Amino acid sequence: MALSGRPGPSSALASTPHDAELRTAARHLARRRFLTAGAAAALAFTTQLPARGAFAASRLDAARISEDPFTLGVASGDPLPDSVLIWTRLAPAPFEPDGGLGQQRVEVSWEVALDESFVLVVRSGTALAYPEYAHSVRVDVKGLQPGSHYFYRFRTGTWISPAGRTRTAPPAGSDTASLRLAAVACQAYHHGYYTVHGHLAREDVDVVFHLGDYLYEYAVDSAGGARGYTDVVLPSVFNRETTTLADYRMRYALYKSDPDLRAVHAAHPFVVTWDDHETENNYAAGIDENGSDPAQFLIRRAAAYRAYWENQPLRADQLPHGPDAQLFRRLDWGTLAQFDILDTRQYRSDQAYGDTLHVPGPESDDPARSLTGDAQERWLIDGWANSTALWNVMPQQVTFSQRRMDLGADARMSMDAWDGYRANRGRLVAGAKAAGADNWLVLTGDVHVAYAFDIKDDFDDPGSPTLGTELTCTSVASGMDGAEHPANWDTYMRANGHLRFYDGRRGYLRVELGRKNARADFRIVPAVTTPGAPVSTAASFVTEVGSPGLTPV
Repeated sequence: MALSGRPGPSSALASTPHDAELRTAARHLARRRFLTAGAAAALAFTTQLPARGAFAASRLDAARISEDPFTLGVASGDPLPDSVLIWTRLAPAPFEPDGGLGQQRVEVSWEVALDESFVLVVRSGTALAYPEYAHSVRVDVKGLQPGSHYFYRFRTGTWISPAGRTRTAPPAGSDTASLRLAAVACQAYHHGYYTVHGHLAREDVDVVFHLGDYLYEYAVDSAGGARGYTDVVLPSVFNRETTTLADYRMRYALYKSDPDLRAVHAAHPFVVTWDDHETENNYAAGIDENGSDPAQFLIRRAAAYRAYWENQPLRADQLPHGPDAQLFRRLDWGTLAQFDILDTRQYRSDQAYGDTLHVPGPESDDPARSLTGDAQERWLIDGWANSTALWNVMPQQVTFSQRRMDLGADARMSMDAWDGYRANRGRLVAGAKAAGADNWLVLTGDVHVAYAFDIKDDFDDPGSPTLGTELTCTSVASGMDGAEHPANWDTYMRANGHLRFYDGRRGYLRVELGRKNARADFRIVPAVTTPGAPVSTAASFVTEVGSPGLTPV
């Protein structure tokens, strides 16, 4: 997309001196957290994970690759006005630990063209696919024209990858008229087919935001779980929880073996962020849900973060350092929109009250507790204060608005969502108000349902001002088929006056940002446990510039 560059930590994207200070503080905090986990963890990192910069000496003659190495497709991401990141990963045997290429590096050529036939090639070059990075290839293609579409592909030996289509952002500071985006999340392979991605691949959108749970760590049986394969038998290596680097790498290979997932990546540039399942369910910073030794969990987290980077269209700035990675970042689309992409897992305090549904209390409301961590919170609020964009969009993971799960005064709430970190949320609400971020839009994943919320100044006072809009994109497959009205639909709608829409089916969110308003369409499919379901629009809403609040269309 045309995202002008002001992310958190990237030399490829311009940043202010204060941004740099915050990034340094975040890295130091994360490093202290890691070092306190003990020398045992540090030793494990040196033995289990390849050292940065230590690459295989021998090079494979690409002419000897006898099977298609581009089985995992291509992708692009984080577009800027003059550049875009393109990605592929070589794996002629994707379900083997080394992808079928052993420990040799492979030379790969790439080209970017104005046309699908690659007659008008504007950029080209070569890159090396290193075994240390699972033979993934990423190229930050620079010198492109703003606001332009391009096609790209890779070649090694006699093999040519599928072509991908991408685009750059409009010029920095330009008064771009509109942007059409999509948001997706939660694609448990074993819960169903990626029919949603197949439909999204055919949508006319500028960019797709993936809001987390790209991968699930749970075992996948030989029949693919709810997919119920009868003509395919998946290897037993998938029928266990992912814990090691090899496990995570092969699990990404399984997910990317899906043709609809490959198709949507080839069709649109992605902006990605993780939630919990890319590592482990409901983890918080260095704490897993089972109370394991933090030193051991950080080893797992390092493996998961590394595999995530290897398999996503992310720049080198997001390359993990052991168990730490700088994923929160800022991107722009001219003066139309600023995107503050959050990481709500890596820095958070442990969930209150044992991570159970609970009435908020002193533990969850402790001001010292945080979902974002202090450095990311300051970066976000400072970013709003300095924003020149019409729309301030916050792509993130867990439900931001208050969500009462019962009727009555003592309603329980989710301690894994922002309701479990109300002081942190309150500081962000105050920061948005102080910055005058009138057109505030929060994009959310995680919950496997579609929600539309009015963000209130005081969620317990229906008459308090509406400050922004939260849109939750439901899931691609997680939760299997779902239902239009889940069992708790009536309770939630009655208990939360600011909840304007709730649908439990699978799908994606499509949003068009304009200079006068934003329109949101909730796109759904009736089933994912059988392939080929049609797509339709369950509901549409508009929020006007300068007048927060959702109006049904």
